[in-house]
Amino acid sequence: MSLEIKVPEVGESITEVTIASWLKKDGDYVEQDEIIAELESDKATFELPAEVSGVLKIKAEEDETIEVGAVICEIDENAEGSGSKSEDKAESKEEEKSEPKSDSSNSSSGSGPKKTGEVHEMVVPTVGESITEVTISSWLKSDGDYVEMDEVIAEVESDKATFELPAEANGFLKIVAQEDDTIEIGATICKIEVTEGGAPSDSSSESSSSSSESSSSGQEDGKETYATGHASPAAAKILKEKGIDPANIKGTGKDGRITKEDAENAEKQQSKPSPQKDKAEDKIETQSVPASSDARAQNREKMSSLRKTVARRLVSVKNETAMLTTFNEVDMKPIMDLRKKYKEQFKEKYEVGLGFMSFFTKACTMALKEWPAVNAQIDGNEMVYSDYVDMSIAVSSPKGLVVPVIRNAEKLSFNEIEGEVVRLAKKARDGKLSIEEMSGGTFTITNGGIFGSMLSTPIINAPQSAILGMHNIVERPVAINGQVEIRPIMYVALSYDHRIIDGKESVSFLVRVKELLEDPTRLLLGV
Repeated sequence: MSLEIKVPEVGESITEVTIASWLKKDGDYVEQDEIIAELESDKATFELPAEVSGVLKIKAEEDETIEVGAVICEIDENAEGSGSKSEDKAESKEEEKSEPKSDSSNSSSGSGPKKTGEVHEMVVPTVGESITEVTISSWLKSDGDYVEMDEVIAEVESDKATFELPAEANGFLKIVAQEDDTIEIGATICKIEVTEGGAPSDSSSESSSSSSESSSSGQEDGKETYATGHASPAAAKILKEKGIDPANIKGTGKDGRITKEDAENAEKQQSKPSPQKDKAEDKIETQSVPASSDARAQNREKMSSLRKTVARRLVSVKNETAMLTTFNEVDMKPIMDLRKKYKEQFKEKYEVGLGFMSFFTKACTMALKEWPAVNAQIDGNEMVYSDYVDMSIAVSSPKGLVVPVIRNAEKLSFNEIEGEVVRLAKKARDGKLSIEEMSGGTFTITNGGIFGSMLSTPIINAPQSAILGMHNIVERPVAINGQVEIRPIMYVALSYDHRIIDGKESVSFLVRVKELLEDPTRLLLGV
């Protein structure tokens, strides 16, 4: 009797999968619940277990894409394949006699944790209203490791921030979603085999290490599993891009499996010459081909989730908004004179420096009160006006551009604004900004001047309707009261969505910002 194995349902929006690899060959004998294949969807990679014991008959080949519910293979329960059931049982009995049991979870000594039989499924938590999926940045624990409640086991990355994932129970970890997999909110990310009795003792850890040593030695002796020399989906993809045969790579993962790290280091391993043959080949090449002094190389790096999302949104803004930019110039001498006069006293009193950002933020909040359309947003067929200003500040971080928000900036003093800018910039550089600190925002300021930009047209930070671009300060000759003087001048640019902001409003807003900056006393008096 043959049982048809069909592609299981793996998500509401997933209609087809690709056969990443078969871990068993056609005609092999497989045990019930043994992993026989790895399947890939557009969101994740998952394993396919055998539903019964028997001989495998493959219906879909590797790299073939088939629909959910289609027959992927058959298992003949009555047949005997290349590895018969009786032989497998005999081998397992011999192994049981020769190998001591080292599973600390089933130990009756009571010194280590005992499995309760409960399996706790951990799902991706909700991290923000607009976030529907996340990427597994890295696993801090390995598959099979013992974890304790609230211990951080993984780092998960969304399009806005990176956050830590704590364990929700004590027990042994079983990883479901691999590194670099993108999965939806609410999807299963891992499982924990719940235990009681505390963490494993030193003796149990020693026995587990000796067990792993014996398994590795057994592998050296020729006892291999389906994982030996087999590349994980992520590793296989990297090796395929590099054009390297997995057969030439020695895996360092469990049971000799080729991991992502093995694949990334494969090029270096391949480039190492072998003892004698390669020396001779190198000698011939050295004699026939002169060394090139202008060698060229390329390095490919996968785009981070943050970088991909930023790219997608910037293109979306350009395509979906009627974006236009207007320019003006600001004489920075009054602000620079004021800073020079009071910066020491300001820092001594408030313990923060007096920078340009507080002046620009105060000027923009005052101008936005007068021109509320610049602080508004389009939501469907409605325009949303805010009577507050949540000021977004563009910050360059190691992972890319992030835009933390200063809440109710219109109510803050100079020192409070400077303090928030310093705090948010530090958290951005350390990669510790929370979702709340980057959500919202009604208007954005970006300062390209710190990198030397003279003039630019910044792109709107959707769903906002406008963004102000600051640039570098350059001394230029200008006419002051009929005479030419050398003044520190900054060009400022306002990019805005012409669907909601008219030319009169955009230009008037920028002129108002210019007036306030060139006479900073008005900022203090609110006039």
